[in-house]
Amino acid sequence: MTAPQPAADPRGFLEHLLRVAVRRAMPLHSMGTFLPAPPKGRTIVLGAGKAGGSMAQALEALWPADAPLEGLVVTRYHHVPPRPEGLRQRIEIVEAAHPVPDAAGLAAAQRILQLAQGLTRDDLVLCLISGGGSALLTLPAEGLTLEEKQRINRELLNSGANIGEMNCVRKHLSRIKGGRLAAACAPARVVTLAISDVPGDDPSVIASGPTVPDATSCADAIAILQRYGIAVPPAIMGLLEQGALETPKPGDPLFSGHEVHLIATPQQSLEAAAQAAIDAGIAAYVLSDEMEGESREVAKVQAALARAVARRGHPFVRPCVILSGGETTVTVKPQPAGGGRGKGGRAGEFCMGLAQALQGQPGVFALAADTDGIDGMEENAGAFVAPDTLERAHAQGMKVDAFLERNDAYGFFSALGDLVVTGPTHTNVNDFRAILVE
Repeated sequence: MTAPQPAADPRGFLEHLLRVAVRRAMPLHSMGTFLPAPPKGRTIVLGAGKAGGSMAQALEALWPADAPLEGLVVTRYHHVPPRPEGLRQRIEIVEAAHPVPDAAGLAAAQRILQLAQGLTRDDLVLCLISGGGSALLTLPAEGLTLEEKQRINRELLNSGANIGEMNCVRKHLSRIKGGRLAAACAPARVVTLAISDVPGDDPSVIASGPTVPDATSCADAIAILQRYGIAVPPAIMGLLEQGALETPKPGDPLFSGHEVHLIATPQQSLEAAAQAAIDAGIAAYVLSDEMEGESREVAKVQAALARAVARRGHPFVRPCVILSGGETTVTVKPQPAGGGRGKGGRAGEFCMGLAQALQGQPGVFALAADTDGIDGMEENAGAFVAPDTLERAHAQGMKVDAFLERNDAYGFFSALGDLVVTGPTHTNVNDFRAILVE
């Protein structure tokens, strides 16, 4: 891909870097390196996540044509990529809701757990795991209804809890996550191929780790629920307090002989984008692939850094691109009666916070997006910020502070024509942020 010139087309240049980052995270790029040989017995494919469709197709393309292959993968609605011509389908792909689970996800999880039954030591289970799997692979603990699980999930999403905290709770309120799927597959060998969407690339956090041991405890889950004021049914709280919903732990022999491979990570995508910038003659700096915290607060810090570079050429030389990843959060504020709730996700909120903090700083442009192509619940991946963002908003009678107050990044950037829309990318290595300082 040829990069647009940054000086002539800053937005085009930043969108090019996003495309490079996404392309690096496509499963066909590196899955083949980690595939084991076909076993003596059956090969069962089980999986969940936003990249589930593309991971299944990559496996079908790479697995020997004469070797048996069967299974089921669940992905988000409208996230199944077009099937390449001539590629025979051997793995069933179904769709369900994200980020709040639905009945289709429940049915898929039940079927996946059934497929794991009755396997032998001669069989191989290939688990395709990617971000979003926590919601897509929903199988509530005994005594917890789907409706209760949906409410808890919504409250977690709006609470400002980080991904590790959310997934700790999800694991302990599930019959399939937190290593329980691996337990169901015994005594078959389990090889997990994962695309990381979490800070630190911890496999036990990716999609709530259905096939790996879980070091968190019921007590940890209780503490998180209490910290964010999230209620669970008394019977479920009683089970948590008794430790009856505990997950398989590190050192459990059930994981003996299992393998986990990360086939794509946020850092790899950021490094690919950095190289693309360097190839275009622009210095590139990767701050971190593990950034967390409130989106607007992370934006303030990065705005201060961008201003220092723009004004003093320090601590980075200019022109340059400042890159970062991770998973920030948005604490959704309750709105007054009749006030309505804004639309938008953490990438858009970052961009609003950045524009507010930059105050029209000349020569600074930015793009933030979710690499799966969906920021929050809307159709945009993220948004674009330019030196004249606030000026154009003011001309339309819009104040960024008011939009931030109601978490309405979508409304703000839609009115400006600055939404970044990619459609589903069929992969997911989480947040991508790029700030260009001319």
